[in-house]
Amino acid sequence: MSSGTQSVAAPVRRPLSDPATVLRRTLTVTVIGSVMAVLDMTIVNVAMRSLSESFGAPLETIQWTATAYTLALAAVIPVAAWAMARIGARRTYATALVLFTLGSLLAACAWDAGSLIAFRAVQGLGGGLLQPAGMTMVMRVADRRRLGSAMAVGGLPILVGPVIGPVLGGWLVDAASWHWIFLVNLPVGLLALTLALRLLPRDEPDAFEGPDTPSRTPRLDLPGLLMLSPGLALFLYGLARGGEHRDFTAPGALLPTLAGAVLAAAFVRRALTVREPLLDLRLLHDRTFAAGIGTLALFTCGYFGSMLLGPLYWQQQRGLSATAAGLLGAPTGLVVGTAMQFAARWVDKTSPRRLIPAGILLGALGMALLAWQAGVPGVAAWRFVASAMVMGAGIGMVLMPTMTTATRELPVDRMPAASTALSINSQLWASVGTAVLSVVLGAAGQDPAGFRLTYAVAAALLALSALPALRLPGRRRP
Repeated sequence: MSSGTQSVAAPVRRPLSDPATVLRRTLTVTVIGSVMAVLDMTIVNVAMRSLSESFGAPLETIQWTATAYTLALAAVIPVAAWAMARIGARRTYATALVLFTLGSLLAACAWDAGSLIAFRAVQGLGGGLLQPAGMTMVMRVADRRRLGSAMAVGGLPILVGPVIGPVLGGWLVDAASWHWIFLVNLPVGLLALTLALRLLPRDEPDAFEGPDTPSRTPRLDLPGLLMLSPGLALFLYGLARGGEHRDFTAPGALLPTLAGAVLAAAFVRRALTVREPLLDLRLLHDRTFAAGIGTLALFTCGYFGSMLLGPLYWQQQRGLSATAAGLLGAPTGLVVGTAMQFAARWVDKTSPRRLIPAGILLGALGMALLAWQAGVPGVAAWRFVASAMVMGAGIGMVLMPTMTTATRELPVDRMPAASTALSINSQLWASVGTAVLSVVLGAAGQDPAGFRLTYAVAAALLALSALPALRLPGRRRP
């Protein structure tokens, strides 16, 4: 081999920086990208009514801007693991940033509701790749003994988004125009893309490749893709329609939900038999990963499903404005993010089986207090907010520590599949929770007792997640 060839190949094989510097650079890029995505979701939710008025379209039509984003996100997430194996996590992440930023620009130029919905789908394609690719890069470069600390920094967008998003969205709509809720993403997206190309480490060759072995291109499991991506999209579409109309038995909700479930089941059967499945479900043979997936499924179902309740309670039952409702929800977001920062670091030093179930019980207690407060006419606002903050402390003790525990002991080459599985799991069960709790709330009509019952159901879902959490490791491996 010539010296010229060696000089070109050497930077790929050897890192140019120490591991701590590489981790800091990776976290910087992934946090900026995640902040952009989280802020976008919270800002758009606040601007729904303004978009409806601007385009002269019914609110039910404008809500498809959120649904289209979710469906595109669900359709592209299954491709994440293959894309990272094919072109590398760094290029996958950069591609996601380009898609999301381009979708934001196009959405700002939308001329009617239909074009806005289509351009939001482009954003969803980028958003679906951001989380698994970013999580994979962090898990690859972080010291396994301090993975919790790294994941705590990666969880900062969860602190920033719910607090700043509603306030920023309201201000942009009131002070400027709806175009700016999308244009605000452009400088952030371009900054994240520039930093990604400059700071992220180049993807190392696969571990099974020797110095003289030609690179092996992973094969796309096309039959699996044609089962899982449409299956997830149909299933989530059916859930969204059922939650919107408060009826899962209507053909428009039931048929796509069943079709999606059949396709997903067919994918599971295939994934357990073929050599190179689109998504490696054999990860569930790992007891810790399986326990983490089970814990997060029930917990995200209860928590993310309940996120629609607070704003509705303040506006429908207490007659407050959307801005006031957003401000009253800000303390809970601060508590969630702060507790997450501490808990994600504690899980590096303490028993996950003690920390995580304790957080689950605290979150369920806070949710139960919300159920009690929601049924008391004219209850003081501070009491309701305080109950939500108790819940938030428990939420922060569960989400990121569970992800850290589930993936800490997995081999590096299985990180893309693990992060993709976690992303699908969160998206799927958050949608299930939103749909189920929407139906529970809608069944009560305008009866104030509906909020009490719906919060109680959410509390029960949180409490049930303690059962799989008890199967998490009792102590850290040395």
